[in-house]
Amino acid sequence: MKQQPIITSFLDSDHYKFTMGQFVFNRYRDVPVRYAFKNRTKIRLADVIDEKDLRRELDVFQGLRATAPELDYLSALKNNGGRLYSNNYLDFLGNIQMPDYRLEVKDGNFDVKFPGRWAEAIYWETPALAIMNELYYRALTKDFDREQLVSLFATGKQRLDDKINLLRQSPDIRYLEFGTRRRFSKAWQDYVVETLKRGNPSQLTGTSNVALAMKYGLEPKGTMAHELFMVMSGIMHGSDDEIRASHGQVLREWWDEYGNDLSIALTDTYGSDFFFRDMDKEQAEEWKGLRQDSGSIELFGEKQIRFYEDKGIDPKKKLFVPSDGLD
Repeated sequence: MKQQPIITSFLDSDHYKFTMGQFVFNRYRDVPVRYAFKNRTKIRLADVIDEKDLRRELDVFQGLRATAPELDYLSALKNNGGRLYSNNYLDFLGNIQMPDYRLEVKDGNFDVKFPGRWAEAIYWETPALAIMNELYYRALTKDFDREQLVSLFATGKQRLDDKINLLRQSPDIRYLEFGTRRRFSKAWQDYVVETLKRGNPSQLTGTSNVALAMKYGLEPKGTMAHELFMVMSGIMHGSDDEIRASHGQVLREWWDEYGNDLSIALTDTYGSDFFFRDMDKEQAEEWKGLRQDSGSIELFGEKQIRFYEDKGIDPKKKLFVPSDGLD
């Protein structure tokens, strides 16, 4: 059977692409950037995925826009009691022209780059990764017979049920789902989110996938990613001191843009030790908490506690959001 395109909604992406997207739209829309796909495994993807299939899927996404119902949904999202997204930004999403991509095959892998204005190019990242992942798994399973497919999904469902049962044993744990960029397929992520909402609603706080949040009445979750700090270091690049100062500049501008509701800071762009030296007391008091995305969870947690205590701040009033290879 002819399969449907992988990405059919502009909102089938991580929420932080939109919170960052508005930040960029308001402040740095014309900054030239180039996103690039990096295969961090030993798998030769071009030997598995048909280049024509990849181009077709990227072309489909490139032609998408946020629809009127999707824009209405975004317009209803709140931040600090007011609207999260402005009319100007939503109008931009409704008429966005995604920049072209560049694709070559080199040494059995895809060399894919997404150059353009930051205001538009920022939206390529998550859909491109989801497309690559799903095409890979489609290729691996294309010759499966019915029995093999039944066994595959039965195993996945059993693993998901086991995870839910394990989480129920620790009811104080709260978690959010953010598997879009590494998902087996769009349909499987849809099933996972629906199952988590039905089977573990008291612990699931939301999903990063905006389309699924809209579909299932969940809260879309997400704040910022490493790219803000990375691009800012390119903007503020006149000296080593200016590059170092770019980190704090992101924190200040993000707080000015969004305030308390989205004040979960990502800590490891330049290493958590640098982050803890660079974040000042006022910022530590204002921001709700920190997200750990690399290294030891236990070690980072201890560092975060000491960081607050050294500044006379009660760490029990702050959030710790680990997001790195959790089991």
